[in-house]
Amino acid sequence: MIVQPATGTAEQAVLRRRAFTAASLGWLLDGFENYAIVLVAAPLVADLVGKNVSQLYVAGLLASTLVAWAIGGLLAGVVADYLGRKRTLVLAILWYSVFTGLSALAPNYGVFIVLRFLTGIGMGAEWGTGTTLLSEYLAPRTRGRGLAFLAGCFGVGFLVATGVWLVIDAAGGSWRWMFVIGILPALLTLYVRRRVAEPQMWEESRQARRDARARQRQGETLDGRDLALTKLTFLHVFTDARFRGQTVKLLLLAASCLIGWWAVSTRVPAFAGVVGAHLPNVEGYSNLAALCYNIGGVLGYFAMGFVADAIGRKPTIFGYFLGSLVVTFVFFLAVHGTGLLLVFAAVNGFFTLGLMGWMGIYPTEVYPTYLRATAITVIFNTTRFLVAAATLFAGYLIDVFGSVSAMAVTMGCVYIVGIALSLKAGPETKNRPLPQ
Repeated sequence: MIVQPATGTAEQAVLRRRAFTAASLGWLLDGFENYAIVLVAAPLVADLVGKNVSQLYVAGLLASTLVAWAIGGLLAGVVADYLGRKRTLVLAILWYSVFTGLSALAPNYGVFIVLRFLTGIGMGAEWGTGTTLLSEYLAPRTRGRGLAFLAGCFGVGFLVATGVWLVIDAAGGSWRWMFVIGILPALLTLYVRRRVAEPQMWEESRQARRDARARQRQGETLDGRDLALTKLTFLHVFTDARFRGQTVKLLLLAASCLIGWWAVSTRVPAFAGVVGAHLPNVEGYSNLAALCYNIGGVLGYFAMGFVADAIGRKPTIFGYFLGSLVVTFVFFLAVHGTGLLLVFAAVNGFFTLGLMGWMGIYPTEVYPTYLRATAITVIFNTTRFLVAAATLFAGYLIDVFGSVSAMAVTMGCVYIVGIALSLKAGPETKNRPLPQ
């Protein structure tokens, strides 16, 4: 059964705006916390461990975030399908705000890793919940733009984090202030609790699940969708023949996308430091490169939504994967001037960061409401265990090769997987209502 969300009434418009505000602010603040660790990793490790230590300490910070994000995302996806999108969103934001604030007090690297892991659980829980919430309010013809704009808020969070760190660093402030600021998202939970409503689509799905289970308890034999409603959503994504092949393909796409970003693109500031080593303020130049990268990424996110609504989801995903592969090789092999690097940092961000927008658009449109949150968090988060290992391996390769660029072009080949699979990932969902 297909349910089209009501879009014509003033009440629906208000509910849609509130859902967008809550999801986008949550994702923006999540992006801030996510990129803060990338920006402060070097001074943090220097402070808590020592200067000129192995790159594995930095990789460990990223890997712990990834593993925790995966766990939190998987748990939250299941919870959101059963408990509700709104309630899960409130819990997620409150969780990561508290542990981010506590991270600012960490006395050593070991304590920080533990607190970062707990923070990552909340950050992972926020994404799938907010994306599902908003997708169930949007009309088919604008869903791509709406979800891409939401995804773009993650990039805006990167941009804000970069700007804030530029100010803190220029003033001689400690990395700890980046995590003190991370307490602020807790205030958003007050807005979500008071102003945001559960989507009608989810309410109907919850009632259908309750009815199916009641009939099953009474001894009635169920089949089809009614039987599916009684099964655990996490297992159903993998065991149901209708979704199994789709899920595997999307998992491979997600792995290609996320390994490319976490293992390669997070090294853009470090590579900028190598190219600009002769400059009097090399750290400031690295931060500027990160700023350019994130400006390009935000534009890439937003552009993906318009392109996906215009020409379709699958051609757009293919184009972004191809662009990511090409620009990774050009950026790390052919760019040597400090001015040109800033330009290509933005181009790199447009494709490699903007590419992640597909995970907020396409998976929401191919899974039904009763397991939508579970499915998209499985796709977005399960691969992060592999990505965490790849991130550690990237740190190892830098030590082995003695070069960020050599590691980047080696690990960047992972985009070939996305190119090969993007046109075969599943049905084209442009202008289609969400499956119920």
